[in-house]
Amino acid sequence: MAESESGADKSEQPTEKRLRESREKGQIARSRELGTLAILLAGCGGLLASGGSLAEALLEIMRANFSLPREVLYNEGSMALWLLASGKIALDALVPLFITLLIAAIAGPVALGGWLFSAEALQPKFSRLNPLAGLKRMFSVKALVELLKALAKFLVVLAVALAVLASDRDDLLAIAHQPLELAILHSVQVAGWSALWVSCGIILIAAVDVPFQLWDNKQKLMMTKQEVRDEYKDSEGKPEVKGRIRQLQREMAERRMMQAVPQADVVITNPTHFAVALKYDPEKGGAPVLLAKGGDFLALKIREIAQEHKVMVLESPALARAVYHSTELDQEIPAGLYLAVAQVLAYVYQLRQFQAGKGKRPAPLSDLPIPPDLRRDE
Repeated sequence: MAESESGADKSEQPTEKRLRESREKGQIARSRELGTLAILLAGCGGLLASGGSLAEALLEIMRANFSLPREVLYNEGSMALWLLASGKIALDALVPLFITLLIAAIAGPVALGGWLFSAEALQPKFSRLNPLAGLKRMFSVKALVELLKALAKFLVVLAVALAVLASDRDDLLAIAHQPLELAILHSVQVAGWSALWVSCGIILIAAVDVPFQLWDNKQKLMMTKQEVRDEYKDSEGKPEVKGRIRQLQREMAERRMMQAVPQADVVITNPTHFAVALKYDPEKGGAPVLLAKGGDFLALKIREIAQEHKVMVLESPALARAVYHSTELDQEIPAGLYLAVAQVLAYVYQLRQFQAGKGKRPAPLSDLPIPPDLRRDE
């Protein structure tokens, strides 16, 4: 199990945030052996596929340059043109092989970890100039693995090369007795197949290196329990900060709510546990709207503000509880409470008329019609 610099065990899988950040920094699994193998196999395959054209180009260059006309030998300007012509022949023959190698050089590294361009990975890191850190890297487990890989690669390539030379001994000796043109073509084929078999030996190294690089990269990204908790706090917000934000939001909402109480037509109370402030605007043609609501201390503040601004305060415990539990701020009351609230508003209107000396005193409210599904006992 990996350990952090503090000594804590890295027992937790990397989070999505950790994986994303490591990729942005260029810290992904890469296998140099896989890239080397791709280039070698592509080069050998390209050499075998274009071996005939390469041999023909070589023969053409040899014929042209070993049988120069007399006038060319005595003309210095002609020699430069002759060199350019030979270079063009060689380049035309090598372009397909170069393209194949270029594709392999790009595809090899991308095969493990995908395509990635990280500007942060290109930035100079002065920490690498630290001699102590360099010594630590030299004697680390990764350095030992790289040494073992290099030794294994040397032994495997040596063994395969000796086996290939032993199997191709007769072909190599036969080249010396063949005509020049056939010998060149035969040499290209033998070199291509020999290099291919030697390259296949690298497959064993790559088959071990790729899983190791994946495992090693995963171990580097493993996290301690504390790192996971810290990351969660950073992404979700620290509990004390979130609590403070919620407190400020509640205080702001309460201040806005209290500012709306003077605009209410009536405040209905429990009488002490709940208080709701309602307003009805006939011009809008909708249902009464809940401007404020609260329990206990907040209910007391609503009643005080209502009395201070001469807003009618009525006691109706059942209706106050029903409105409090069924309606949100700035929302219309549910349809089931229309009739009960309408009776309350009519009573408030008649009472105001009476107080202004324009009518009789209305009878007290009793048994307001509240549907059973909207009733609350507490």
